[in-house]
Amino acid sequence: MPMSFNESVIEEFRANGGKVGGPFEGGNLLLLTTTGARSGAERTTPLGYVRHDDALLLVGSNLGGPVHPAWYHNLLAHPVVRVEIGTRTFQALAVPAEGARRDELFAHVVRAEPGYGDYQDRTSRMLPVVVLERAEPDGWEGPHDIRTLADKVREVHTWLRGQLRQVSAEVEAHFAVRAAHQGPGEPAPPGLGLQIRQRCLAFCQALEFHHTSEDAHLFPGIARYHPGLGDTFDRLREEHRTVARIQGELASLLAGITIADPRRFREELAEMSAELNAHLDYEEASILPLLTDVPWPPAPPAPPVGNA
Repeated sequence: MPMSFNESVIEEFRANGGKVGGPFEGGNLLLLTTTGARSGAERTTPLGYVRHDDALLLVGSNLGGPVHPAWYHNLLAHPVVRVEIGTRTFQALAVPAEGARRDELFAHVVRAEPGYGDYQDRTSRMLPVVVLERAEPDGWEGPHDIRTLADKVREVHTWLRGQLRQVSAEVEAHFAVRAAHQGPGEPAPPGLGLQIRQRCLAFCQALEFHHTSEDAHLFPGIARYHPGLGDTFDRLREEHRTVARIQGELASLLAGITIADPRRFREELAEMSAELNAHLDYEEASILPLLTDVPWPPAPPAPPVGNA
């Protein structure tokens, strides 16, 4: 079966360190891998991008078509994406811009690449502008040299704590916008609602994956060598169930931010954040000392011994 156009571009991109010919020659091109909103399968799409300060901007132009592209729907369901630029590959958090920020960023895109303005003129839908934030930026706090499984768990926890802090900061920014622009009886202006949703969703999905991996693989593996820690692992599994409940409550809380009372909202968010951080603290104190001698990434399995 012959390759599709996208497949041929992807193959050429990866074979030539991110350089391709044809219509993309000389332009800024990346590969975006999303998780299917319905299928759960990975999908890779070559896309043009525009730089803005330290961020990368994507536009859901779909060549000016009447509907958003599939990759945009996928990242709304699964905000953590994989990005390939040149020979580099990294994870990013995909956050669609809203309101005045979207308009400002789209104007920047059109100045850099006027063709996107033509795509907008062809359709009545507003072309979404997506900001790609490095999920593991160069200056983040945490272990840069991951040598042990303890380092890896600490790295995941550092990212999770960082996302919680970002949610809190964006909540404060949202309420500041509301206070400045919302008069009595007026609806809340467009602000950071979608950005907060994406960050919360990324946090919840990452935490769920982390806990599932621990319950299914990490804890049973440690228990084989430390049978006396059964009570600790039982408590951690119970905490995971509690954390799952808090995740659902956090998502519901943030979904209602546009109509929430700021004081009560802040109190509930602070209480949930404290519970989540307390769980991470207990998990680190309980299991990290047991993982400091476990190499990461795991060594490849030894080849079978026997006659060829």
